[in-house]
Amino acid sequence: MKRFFLFLILISAAFFSNAQKIDSIYFHLYTDSLKKGTHNYINVDGKLADGKWKPLSAKEITFTTTYGTFEGNELILPAEPTVEKLTIKAVLKTDPALWKEITIWIKKKPDDESLPTSDEILKIKSQKNGKSKRGN
Repeated sequence: MKRFFLFLILISAAFFSNAQKIDSIYFHLYTDSLKKGTHNYINVDGKLADGKWKPLSAKEITFTTTYGTFEGNELILPAEPTVEKLTIKAVLKTDPALWKEITIWIKKKPDDESLPTSDEILKIKSQKNGKSKRGN
């Protein structure tokens, strides 16, 4: 009876460890360009053998870049970069054969754009509603 339970536990462990195996990794970035002088979060997800996704951190991924420095998943760029774009490589620590590389541009325009206030949005919306009612 003990052998049966031991066998059952070993089979279960093998099944569940296989389900958690990462088959491939992908960049899922939150933006199409990097901001100067700030921390830029680099999101890498692993696709598991069972088809599910798992977010990966610097614990599971080794990050390298052609410009800037990494702190965990965050790429830090200087305020005045000397390049227009950079390349990031993410390598799975448990299986270095699994890696991805991506080239990302650095944003050129300043971040001084201000979003409209809620009052401004309501004013614009009421103006549009008034115009469409008059046009009918």
